[in-house]
Amino acid sequence: MNKAELVAAVAEIAGLTKADTEKAVDATFDAITSTLKSGDEVRLIGFGSFSVTQRAATEGRNPRTGEKIQIAASKNPKFSAGKGLKDALNG
Repeated sequence: MNKAELVAAVAEIAGLTKADTEKAVDATFDAITSTLKSGDEVRLIGFGSFSVTQRAATEGRNPRTGEKIQIAASKNPKFSAGKGLKDALNG
């Protein structure tokens, strides 16, 4: 499912227009993104949690030349499914 399909599905379920639903979906994604950027976690009870993990800088190799390269440290998003979501998938 892509974003357009998500908007259409939510609009149908909620009985909203696609335009209003797209604004709500965009606002939800923006709120999650800004919360993670500030270093906080987003917990949606029954669905899951979004958090940020730190990756340390490492040394790698260019597969074509074998030359050593530095891979910069980075922050990565992480999602952990909640019990409600796991139960829905396995039940």
